[in-house]
Parts: sequence; structure tokens; C-alpha cells
Amino acid sequence: MHDPARIDFLARYLRELKRAADEIDLRGYFLWSLLDNFEWARGYSERFGLVYVDYQTQKRIMKDSAFWYHDVIENNGAAL
Repeated sequence: MHDPARIDFLARYLRELKRAADEIDLRGYFLWSLLDNFEWARGYSERFGLVYVDYQTQKRIMKDSAFWYHDVIENNGAAL
């Protein structure tokens, strides 16, 4: 599944977080959300997880952003 807007958002956000880490005590980062899920305000209409969930079959499919984030984690953000 292609989700270039999510990758762009995360890349920009994590670059700024990396800059901030030079000046603050940053001990970690939690990316929300791993899976597409139910949101109180939007129900199932918006999908923003790294993993696509086919609600009928419950099959999980990694999106491009999941593979991208794997690489970010693997090299500790060196390529940001």
C-alpha cells in the first residue's frame, strides 16, 4: 500500500525531533499508530496506521511507511 504523505509527514517530524534531541533530554519516541483502527471521531473512515487492516478478512498488509520506518529504526535515523 502506498502512503507517501505519511512518509513525508514522519520524515519532516522526525528530522525536527532529531534537531530537538541536541538540546533536550529525549529518551524515546512512540509512533502512533501501528495499525489502522477505529477512531471515535472518524470511525473506520480514516486510515493512518503503518499497517493496513482489511476489516473483512482481518488481513494485515504493511504499507510503504512501515518499510520506511523499519529503515529509520534500523539506522537510528541516520538517513533523516
